Amino acid sequence: MKKTSVRTRVLTGSVAAAAIAAATVGAVSASAETTDTPAAPAAVKVDTQNKNLAQSTGLTIDAATRAAQAALDTATKAGQHVSVAVVDRDGVTRVLLKGDGAGPQAPESAERKAFTAVSWNAPTSELAKRLAQAPNLKDIPGTLFLAGGAPVQSKGAPVAAIGVAGAPSGDLDEQFAQAGVAALAK
Repeated sequence: MKKTSVRTRVLTGSVAAAAIAAATVGAVSASAETTDTPAAPAAVKVDTQNKNLAQSTGLTIDAATRAAQAALDTATKAGQHVSVAVVDRDGVTRVLLKGDGAGPQAPESAERKAFTAVSWNAPTSELAKRLAQAPNLKDIPGTLFLAGGAPVQSKGAPVAAIGVAGAPSGDLDEQFAQAGVAALAK
């Protein structure tokens, strides 16, 4: 009798075990009765006029990407290394671009500026001015009251926002964010 290697024995045993398992599953499946199996429930029709439903308007991922890229391109042409974030109406990040050479704080700052702009439907430069009257605003989680966030509106309501961070001033950041908003009109 010829000796087989450990590898060959293990491989042969594995194949045999798989074959036995497949045969067992096949036998059990074949003997199962289908008469007791409940039918799948029919699809439920939803009345789109139902007052319990809410509809929302938002940017497509393509539009959000175009806006972010336009903001980043504008900053790059100005010689600035920034990050750009686009958030939806709920403040959820849809697109985040960290530009070449942007600092490590820039992505999070861009997201927070965008979140702040969409939350109050106003540019963050305007919101920063409100801190004098209501200093506790800065304590709201996820917000950043520095210039650089611009809301995207549809019929006056916020549907998204663009935040930019990394330029030496918030005014530049906001200028780049506004370039992203303007790109959506094209």
